[in-house]
Amino acid sequence: MSDWLAIAVRFALYVDLMTLFGLAAFVRLSLRASERGWALPLPLRPAIGMLCGLGLALSALDLLVLTAGMSGVALRDVEMASIKMVLLETPAGIPWIARIAALATMLALVAPPRTAWSVSTIVSGLALGTLAWNGHGAMDEGNPGLIHLAADILHLLSAAAWLGALAGLLLLLWGSLRNDERLPLALRALADFSSVGTFLVAVIVVTGLANLWFTVGLDQVQASSSSLYGQLLLAKLALFGLMLSLAALNRFRLTPRLAVALEAGDSGASRRALCGSIAVETASAVVILAFVAWLGTLSPPISGM
Repeated sequence: MSDWLAIAVRFALYVDLMTLFGLAAFVRLSLRASERGWALPLPLRPAIGMLCGLGLALSALDLLVLTAGMSGVALRDVEMASIKMVLLETPAGIPWIARIAALATMLALVAPPRTAWSVSTIVSGLALGTLAWNGHGAMDEGNPGLIHLAADILHLLSAAAWLGALAGLLLLLWGSLRNDERLPLALRALADFSSVGTFLVAVIVVTGLANLWFTVGLDQVQASSSSLYGQLLLAKLALFGLMLSLAALNRFRLTPRLAVALEAGDSGASRRALCGSIAVETASAVVILAFVAWLGTLSPPISGM
């Protein structure tokens, strides 16, 4: 079976579950209860429900792909006995079951008239955290393995919170093009996210360095550039640097410029500039997730030492 299918499923799972957690966290932390029904130009509960349903479907496909790869057969030839073996006898089984339970709980939470956003954020975070067992964070044993796995989980959650905030801010700005009442709300959310964003970046950097230490070795990053793993890693780091540059541009130049333009009553150009910058930042994050999905199928350099 081609590795490209495994990469595509991993990528789709990352995008879906990170958006689910990140958007739930953004709604909980950035929007007041009275704003959640109109602030974003999309119906929140159906959107969350759709992400949960897609996560369940992708998780089922991921299990089939994993089982087929371990059994050395095509997807259509996977047997139920092999699926049970993967679920009950491999390290990936319990996290997969936990993910399904978390996503099913999320679907139940969005069914009532009032969604419990605090609980939804926690439950979607649990679902996202199970993806750490799909990567290199589960390859070590003992205390180093626990540290590596914990770092990967924190890395996932922090990156997802950043991605969710970008998606939420982009939606607010896009919605403000049709409804100017959303623009002050977007500026408030941008201001609130500035301090949170700094914290998230710090966690991403620290946990990313921990992951580098376990998979490559901090002194071997440049030397590993001769391998596909190293090239993808360097490309990922370059895109992360671009995201940091855009985040700084948004915080220190484009957002203040938009605030001044709003007071002057002519915010069109400033709004489009900020919207475009956040869109590029979001697209960079999505490409990074594609690299992460690919890296997860490759053996890290340290495994050959």
